[in-house]
Amino acid sequence: MRIGYGRVSTRDQHPEAQHDALTAAGCEQIFIDKASGKLASRPELNKALLVANRPKDQLVVTKLDRLGRSLEHLIELSKILQDLGVDLVVLDQGIDTSTAVGRMFFQILGAIAEFEHALMSERTRDGLAAARARGRTGGQKPKLGARQVALAQQMDDEIDEHGKRRYTVDQIAAEFGVTRPTIYRHLGKSRG
Repeated sequence: MRIGYGRVSTRDQHPEAQHDALTAAGCEQIFIDKASGKLASRPELNKALLVANRPKDQLVVTKLDRLGRSLEHLIELSKILQDLGVDLVVLDQGIDTSTAVGRMFFQILGAIAEFEHALMSERTRDGLAAARARGRTGGQKPKLGARQVALAQQMDDEIDEHGKRRYTVDQIAAEFGVTRPTIYRHLGKSRG
């Protein structure tokens, strides 16, 4: 069975052209999303994938960019289809994964996606190493400076005339505009 899928991403686009092309390609059912390709949720694509679930079914799209949000997403969808035994047909680019050339095309795309991911990881590691070499570490900056920690400690240690702590942790936290856990972390103890 041929199942068609289309997507229009802006208000001024009309799905009729994709619908007509998918009908002409012999699609028995057609699903069209009206959403940005960057949105994770595309209900019509999910429906199309539920229908195209048997070996030798074909998911048909007019253009590759109508199907996936990114190269990585296209590879992920291709893997899902491959696991189901469903072929992908892209009308405008002449891609058909039921053929050797179509499968090779997707394998090349997969290799490019893996290479791109490896390069990004490598650049991230290099950037972190360079930042560490300059004395910078990751994570958030401390909420309190050394002087503020010393003041918070003084406030925590103050005792009133009745022998009780003068300030509660809530009061100390409010004084510095931070949360109780921040005060506990900087004072190095847990008290109520």
